[in-house]
Amino acid sequence: MNHDADTPAPTLTELGARLERTNELLQRMLAEVAKTPSTHAIFVDAGYVHAAAGLLVAGTEDRRSFDLDAEGLIEAFIDKARTIFADSRLLRVYWYDGARRRIHTAEQQAIAELPDVKVRLGNLNANNQQKGVDSLIRTDLESLARHRAISDAALVGGDEDLVSAVEAAQGFGARVHLWGIEAADGRNQAEPLLWEVDSTRTFDLDFCRPYITRRPVTTYESEGEPPPSRDEVRFVGARIAETWLAERGQAAMAELLPGHPYLPGPVDQDLLIEAERVLSRSLRGHAVLRRSLRDGFWQHLQSRF
Repeated sequence: MNHDADTPAPTLTELGARLERTNELLQRMLAEVAKTPSTHAIFVDAGYVHAAAGLLVAGTEDRRSFDLDAEGLIEAFIDKARTIFADSRLLRVYWYDGARRRIHTAEQQAIAELPDVKVRLGNLNANNQQKGVDSLIRTDLESLARHRAISDAALVGGDEDLVSAVEAAQGFGARVHLWGIEAADGRNQAEPLLWEVDSTRTFDLDFCRPYITRRPVTTYESEGEPPPSRDEVRFVGARIAETWLAERGQAAMAELLPGHPYLPGPVDQDLLIEAERVLSRSLRGHAVLRRSLRDGFWQHLQSRF
């Protein structure tokens, strides 16, 4: 430190007093920091949970084949976090899912009404694939970490696209803990994501089993009745296409057309299930009728293009 010629240098006693005051201020700051509770939040990719838990417990990723007790599972996640982050308080649970036009389904509305839970919706494309969910997770993780709203984040997911969300949160000092569901076969979380997080935890079959209930299989078979005709099935396919187009719009149709004559798996499955409902008959094992069903579906779409 520079001093004017006329200003005497501080004595050792004065320096000691200054150091003592500085130390006292630091002690007060540390005491205030100690009083501030740590806070954690749980970020759940619902698409990952449905696929991984459904496959593990019910043997299928198809949501229509099982029921998920989301309320019970969320409570289980909260309890687990309470154990792991013993000296921390829960900010909230974020539940990320997809929906047509981002309009809540009845199930999503029920989840949104749960205490300490916020539902965030991405979109669903024509193939029932979630769009925009990863970016929602990144935005929330980064924002909460930047504003020091959380010290720890439990992330339930597995997509490699979440790596950037983890990096963003860690850049602001938050710790990110990756939670996953035991894979029925192989691995259901991307390795780069596993490498990036601060810790990992896997929930096994016994943990998940109480929250997954397989739905009964309906075959729509009637003893002694002949199968429907090809024309009848083709007409049903066209009717379903009309409804499908009204709900999803021209953009969704444009995504399908380049794949003609093949339908993406989720769309084909939806078509089959709806046709069986309308006909009150199973089309399983009737390859010719299923082709007629697809033909009717495609003919209507192409007539509108």
